[in-house]
Amino acid sequence: MCQFFEPERIVSTYAVGDIQGCFDTLMALLTQVHFKPETDTLWCAGDLINRGPKNVETLQYLMALPSLKVALGNHDLHFLALAKGIKTPTPSDTIGDLLTHPDREQFVAWLQKQPLLICDDVNQRLMVHAGLPDIWSLDQVKHLAHEIEQQLRGASVDAFLNNMYGDTPATWSDTLTTPDRLRLATNFFTRLRFYKSTGELELTHKTETAPEGFTPWFNTRHASLADYTLIFGHWAALGGVRQERLIGLDTGAVWGRHLTALRLEDGVYFTQPAASA
Repeated sequence: MCQFFEPERIVSTYAVGDIQGCFDTLMALLTQVHFKPETDTLWCAGDLINRGPKNVETLQYLMALPSLKVALGNHDLHFLALAKGIKTPTPSDTIGDLLTHPDREQFVAWLQKQPLLICDDVNQRLMVHAGLPDIWSLDQVKHLAHEIEQQLRGASVDAFLNNMYGDTPATWSDTLTTPDRLRLATNFFTRLRFYKSTGELELTHKTETAPEGFTPWFNTRHASLADYTLIFGHWAALGGVRQERLIGLDTGAVWGRHLTALRLEDGVYFTQPAASA
């Protein structure tokens, strides 16, 4: 008698760019890659919500995944500030569905527990929402991310979120006082695009063209990160980046373009056209 065996399924890890509440596009992309929640892992490059139409469905799905890693983005932090009454919504915010939902506090509590950084030292991969300055060593990156995460999870979270907004200081120094240090570090992790090697970031330009004296942050990196593959989102204007040891995954799904995923084990990319609103 012949005995049949189910072939062992290869476990995969998929890194995905900014979802921003584009739930239908996310589901179509995961269907395309044959994502299996019970065995596969999903890495999300932040900005899970806002600007898109289905923020509740997006968070409910992600929160239920057994193996998920998130690097928080600026829109995720902005939602926390709105939910806690620290800020009021802007005309471009589309997270009213979250703010009025009966499970709002569960969404808040879950997001507060998520990290700003995903670091796989074994495979030398690091994911952050926006970017990293070249003056930070890997150890300093980890330390600063942990410091911000502790603020989000601690009793002083409201004070942290209230202090988080602002574009100054713009130049890093290890001697910055705590409020300024946390604000600037958060801006590096979640808002960075253009940068000077003196430690200065520029936050007004969102296109692919650098303002005078600045360069894209990823043109230089600290020596301790030389062998790491850096994975980021946030910068939709670039249309994605595919370079050696550098992966940009924001391909503008919320702007009607594509949502992109990368299978980390073999480096295969998948793109899904944005679903109609």
